[in-house]
Amino acid sequence: MAESFSGARLAAMVLKEFIQMRRDRLTFGMMVGIPLLQLVLFGFAINSDPKHLPTAVLDHDQGVFARDLVWGMRNSGYFSIRGAARDERQVQELLDRGDVLFALTIPDGFSRSLLRGERPQVVLEADATDPAATANAVAAMVRLSELAVARDLKGPLSHFRRPDPAFELRLHPLYNPEAVTQYNIVPGLMGVVLTMTMVVITAVALTRERERGTLENLLATPLRPVEVMIGKIVPYILVGYVQVSLILLVAKLVFAVPMRGSLVLLYCVALLFIAANLMVGVTFSTLARSQLQAVQMAFFFFLPSILLSGFMFPFRGMPVWAQWVGSMLPLTHFLRTVRGVLLKGNGWQESVPHLWPVALFLVAMLGLGLLRYRRTLD
Repeated sequence: MAESFSGARLAAMVLKEFIQMRRDRLTFGMMVGIPLLQLVLFGFAINSDPKHLPTAVLDHDQGVFARDLVWGMRNSGYFSIRGAARDERQVQELLDRGDVLFALTIPDGFSRSLLRGERPQVVLEADATDPAATANAVAAMVRLSELAVARDLKGPLSHFRRPDPAFELRLHPLYNPEAVTQYNIVPGLMGVVLTMTMVVITAVALTRERERGTLENLLATPLRPVEVMIGKIVPYILVGYVQVSLILLVAKLVFAVPMRGSLVLLYCVALLFIAANLMVGVTFSTLARSQLQAVQMAFFFFLPSILLSGFMFPFRGMPVWAQWVGSMLPLTHFLRTVRGVLLKGNGWQESVPHLWPVALFLVAMLGLGLLRYRRTLD
């Protein structure tokens, strides 16, 4: 005959679970840390209206009205003037490298033509690889073109005022002129997928070997820790290349994403990025005591990577501290590189500034992983 329900036994069971939870400090820390991390990131770091966007100015006029226009851009809050460009070539280089998101070109004789009522043309070039990051700034510039020089057209110059804007603003959205969202999202998915799969698969696979006891067999072999680690990650590098190839194929055939740069360069960059994420997984496997903990740590790394890298939200819209954190994550630099290669046609010269942070991250993870791996075997 089945015994009746016992509140005492239930209380003992609940107490046992709380004790077990207290012993598993990592899982308990994740339960507290992940919600706090989400609150901080979404509450302070995420901003869909980015301001103070880096802007270069090529001023051929050097007149008072040209200076008024530049100061109007600065005062709008959307543009951060990083300096004066020497010529059109330097403007193009700055845009290609991603050093600036906007470039304003003021023609020679701008002030003279404005006073003559000829409505001179001013060109604003925008990096449109991420349309969401520049849309509000472009709208502010359109409004600014109606008001920028009006304050100087007063007194003896008041008769030069016009009902329409005093000059014509020509917008040139570069690299993605039609503002196709897929051109920005699909290349970025390559980095997101590689980050998620490489870290999780490696961390879980090595932790599973420790749980099963097969990792102890390596103690009886002459293999060095670095040889074991490299041997573990090489097969997953091939898996990563399969994922890269699949994403590129779908991007071209389904979404018609332009591929203006070298695919050889892209595969070389992908190798560095895949290795960096695999080393994160290896390091997590030395810290985790179970596969569940390995997955939890991988998710704790993946969450800030996807939120602070510029994949979901504009990178320039985040506060300075969040941009510093994002700049330490390999996904941030990989996204800039892959979008630059595919959409801008960037080569090695434009890509190297984004590669050395990934290489530095890889070296740091390799050193930490080797240190932790030796302690694990001991």
